[in-house]
Amino acid sequence: MKFAVLDFETTGMSSDKDQIIQTGLALIDEAGAVCSAYASFVRPTKPVPQEITRLTGIKNEDVMAAPELEDILNDIVPMLQDVILVGHNVEFDAQFLQAALDRSGYLPFTGRMLDTVELARLLYPTQPSYSLSSLTQTLGIDHDRPHQADSDAVATAELFLLCVNKLRTLPLFTLQRLNAMFDPDRNDLGWLIADTVAWRETQPFLTEDGVHHFRQFAMNVGDWGEETPSIRDDEAAEAAAVLKDLDFEQYLDTVQGNLKTMFPSYEAREGQDIMFKEVFGALNDDSHLLVEAGTGTGKSLGYLLPSLYYGLKEDKKVVVSTHTIQLQEQLRERDLPLLQKSLPMPFRAAVFKGRSNYLCLRKFENRQQIPEHAFSREEAVTRGGMTVWLGETTRGESEELNVGGRNKEEWDAVSSDAASCLNRACPWFKRCFYHRARQEAGKADLVITNHALLFTDMRADSRLLPAYDRLVVDEAHHLEEVASHHLGQKTGHSSLAVPLQRVWKDARTGILPQLIHSVSSLGSTESAVWAEKLELLVPKVHEIREAWERWMEALYNVLAAQASADETGNLTLRLKPAELPPQWDSLSVDGNNVIQLLSDFIRPLEKMTLEIREDADEISLQGLLTDLGGVLKDLASVRGDTQSFVTLGKPEFVYWVEGHSQYRGRSVWVYGVPADVSGLLKEGVFDRKASVIMTSATLTIDKSFKYVTEQLGLDEAEKGGRLKTAMLPSPFRYREQALVLIPRDFPAIKGRDGETVFLNALTDSLREMAETVGGRMLVLFTSHRMLKTVYGPLKELLEPSGIQVLGQGIDGGSRSRLTQQFVKQPTSVLLGTSSFWEGIDLPGDALTCLAIVRLPFQPPNHPVAEAKSEKLQAENKNPFMKLSLPQAVIRFKQGFGRLVRTATDRGIVILYDTRVIDTNYGKYFLYSLPGPKMEHLPTAAMAARVSSWLQPVAAGEEGETP
Repeated sequence: MKFAVLDFETTGMSSDKDQIIQTGLALIDEAGAVCSAYASFVRPTKPVPQEITRLTGIKNEDVMAAPELEDILNDIVPMLQDVILVGHNVEFDAQFLQAALDRSGYLPFTGRMLDTVELARLLYPTQPSYSLSSLTQTLGIDHDRPHQADSDAVATAELFLLCVNKLRTLPLFTLQRLNAMFDPDRNDLGWLIADTVAWRETQPFLTEDGVHHFRQFAMNVGDWGEETPSIRDDEAAEAAAVLKDLDFEQYLDTVQGNLKTMFPSYEAREGQDIMFKEVFGALNDDSHLLVEAGTGTGKSLGYLLPSLYYGLKEDKKVVVSTHTIQLQEQLRERDLPLLQKSLPMPFRAAVFKGRSNYLCLRKFENRQQIPEHAFSREEAVTRGGMTVWLGETTRGESEELNVGGRNKEEWDAVSSDAASCLNRACPWFKRCFYHRARQEAGKADLVITNHALLFTDMRADSRLLPAYDRLVVDEAHHLEEVASHHLGQKTGHSSLAVPLQRVWKDARTGILPQLIHSVSSLGSTESAVWAEKLELLVPKVHEIREAWERWMEALYNVLAAQASADETGNLTLRLKPAELPPQWDSLSVDGNNVIQLLSDFIRPLEKMTLEIREDADEISLQGLLTDLGGVLKDLASVRGDTQSFVTLGKPEFVYWVEGHSQYRGRSVWVYGVPADVSGLLKEGVFDRKASVIMTSATLTIDKSFKYVTEQLGLDEAEKGGRLKTAMLPSPFRYREQALVLIPRDFPAIKGRDGETVFLNALTDSLREMAETVGGRMLVLFTSHRMLKTVYGPLKELLEPSGIQVLGQGIDGGSRSRLTQQFVKQPTSVLLGTSSFWEGIDLPGDALTCLAIVRLPFQPPNHPVAEAKSEKLQAENKNPFMKLSLPQAVIRFKQGFGRLVRTATDRGIVILYDTRVIDTNYGKYFLYSLPGPKMEHLPTAAMAARVSSWLQPVAAGEEGETP
């Protein structure tokens, strides 16, 4: 077999309208080596667009004297005889090839085609991105000139060989399962798999070391119950012996000495040393602690070191909770392995996530039972990738897989959930990833979880997490918001549409048709009756679906009539019992109709499930009944939430509806959340736990913890002396490292044309600043509409300077993808909103200038903010000073924190909102910053000031304001 790897660079995406400007071809011989490569520019009949030049580096002068397309085809057509064509997103290159062949009078290419994007998704399912440059980087393939056809073709050839090699070395069970998913007659990837299976079956001597085989699946893990309890006891005894005569100071000295040996540059930090002692003191004294620890303090070790010492010495389990999975993974991958090496005693740490993060092996097995080759191509690639991953994963967590977008539905169908778990009756129980993680959490000294699971556990009467009474909360500024979300309810169109689809998608797919088939084949006297009753329930599914669609559409109509859309097309309507919209009565009728239909469907099915379960003992049927039980619980949950919403049943809740003008009823979500969670947190967390340590880089307003103390329900603990607080000194020299500039004459947004004047001035100033610093600039907006208004003109203004503009929500891709692009392309300006204010890390030269367009006040008309304001007004308190301002200050501090990430970072913050110097409340923003140098000056003087400040200066020269 010969393979030809083809890559074209083109003037655009359309093979009808756009033209090829460069061709790259790499040939792979039968021995599996890249034997030759061909490359040539191609002369187009129109100029190369500037964005293509920016992406590829190919300029008009490169192609002006190049051969014409016909000459190139004369060269490459003979090379394409009897080859299998390979490409990264091969459809794209094939379309341009076929169009070129057609225009030049050649016959079309009719050979097989293989796509390395599909192959990589199948064989490397844990890759974060499937772009060629990302894959070559993570898989160690040389790729010196991305987006140049010859370099891309050779890199794609190397990637293809890597994929083929991996395919050949997969466990035989995995290969056979892949073979059953892809049709070799209709699918060239299926042909490659079938060919590989045929070859593999002739290689009896290939060993599968370390592979565990179970129920014809190849796995990377065995039985989690195999470890003997004595191992845990031995470790605990060893830790106790080490700590018996080691006080906390000696322990710290030992650990820091070990860290110094491992990292000669390691230095004790004042802030971290204070944190060690404060955390240990709070754990030891049964008190709560709020500790603000800015970037660079080393707060992860600041709480992990004392927590492990205290927990092991006192035989107490400590739970650490983070807001993001990203921080959870950082603790697992970076901090805990470091501590395993540097602590004087052994310890056990476990990461425990919400149940839906784990693969349910029984559901996954059932999902594979579809007749051979009945999968769509997309389903086959996704499920095939998960089958490959099963042979590699030790944790079975969704975080490892690339399950975004189109794969999300597939993951949801096979994720673990309590309602459909067979527990010990499941054949997979001793290999179950969720139960493995739960078992490890039970044995661990330290358990790392997340805020969401913390409150899910609280709602489940503490049945999920192992028993603990000492808790560390990192990213604590999110605690109140997550509590509000998880202690309330949220129901949307998909909340019912998805479980209904699992019950019945079509006559072949869904639990109900599978159950009817299984019950019919039982052959007992009852089975025909059951099958008939189940058949009668099928129309009910359609009835519920129609009633739900009708209610969602009615909700949308009320929303559209009562609320005006915001800048992104979102609509929000708060529902107050005393001020309901005129259509509420008919809405209630539609909602109650859904509730009744659900009850009429759930009750008979629950009854029948019990009857069938008693009579049938086949494990596959038991599994089906359990899955059905799980879906019925989901349906009952939607019924309960709908009931609560229709009756506005909880006076302490805020109820509202959201939707989007573009997607109407399908975009509708209804919410009910407690307006004030301080009482729930006090009762459910702070009164129940002996010690809760809360840490974040942003907990204070104007050097005071008062706001966060009130919001979290810690007032009483503070009055009783049970709450301690600490603000840690920063290791950074902010006065030398950060300069905050405020253009004092910058236009304010006032009057009819105020916003236009402001945005024009902003665009001009951003252009000047970007040119002054040469890109490396992050601009934080509070409004996506403003971002979009600035994006186009700024892009045009910066084009002559070669500075690229990236816009969130405009240049496709996730936050992490845009951030990666920004880091890779130093001469760029990144415009971000919402999620860019925190959680992104741009250390060193990646970021030199941070521009904050407006102070980040949240819209005061959001239902929860509105309800909180009303409560404060009723108590004769000022909602702006007590709520809006503190929230904005915390977000502002998060935004500022993007600039200085290491001790050597140096950069500038420009504040375009003059309210910081023109209003009484502006000082709260500036006083909350960690001591940077601040200056206000005319807009016209900023470029010169930025240039002079960024120049290397003699020591001590930069001390005073000029």
